Amino acid sequence: MKHILDLKVITVEQISVRYVLLKLTHPSPLPEIFPGQFVEVRVDSSPTIFLRRPISVNFLDRERNELWLLVAKVGSGTRSLASLKPGDTLNCILPLGKGFTMPRDFERMLLVGGGVGIAPLLLFGKLIKETGATPTFLLGARTAADIPELDNFKALGRVMITTEDGSLGEKGFVTMHSCLKTENYDRIATCGPKPMMMAVADFARKNSIVCEVSLENLMACGLGACLCCVEKTTQGNLCVCKEGPVFNINSLLW
Repeated sequence: MKHILDLKVITVEQISVRYVLLKLTHPSPLPEIFPGQFVEVRVDSSPTIFLRRPISVNFLDRERNELWLLVAKVGSGTRSLASLKPGDTLNCILPLGKGFTMPRDFERMLLVGGGVGIAPLLLFGKLIKETGATPTFLLGARTAADIPELDNFKALGRVMITTEDGSLGEKGFVTMHSCLKTENYDRIATCGPKPMMMAVADFARKNSIVCEVSLENLMACGLGACLCCVEKTTQGNLCVCKEGPVFNINSLLW
């Protein structure tokens, strides 16, 4: 069930030059949200932005009734969101899309994220940990400063890192990390830049690993009406916002 809610901004944390973490709440309990789902937010603070912006759900804190959104300041819309203040209201449609598949008992799970694509993996890791398993995160970025919420990930499971400049973890891309040569996994979930996800998908196929990717196609409506997020799949052209954003790699024409 989808909801249109005016969420109150609790805090706006400038966690790096690039990233802002918005923590939101509502007088009523927040709806059930699965990792990989997203919200469409209305940008009221700009007179030139008319379309909502899709933002992945970063975390859901049931005890505090908080919804977290990790915002990368890459355009006028996200910069406007980053300028919000505690006490402001953010109108959101949620939850939207289909999320990741929870692993079965004893499956070894690897969560691979790049850039702001790490956002949905935090909630996914929390739910995996609540089953009694320990998730493994493989996070990649250009520099150490581009990996936000590192302490939050470390609190949930094992964290391995690659940076392109070698400032943190191993130097290179996520698909070059040594863990992929020394460890075995049953399932991979990934979100980030498309070239990174395609490389992860290629690795998964070559090693017969079940893999799901969260696509980041442009999504204006979030409801499958505007057709701007269509992706070619083995089932034909599908709206990423409605049929995804999470897809098994076997359904994608990559």
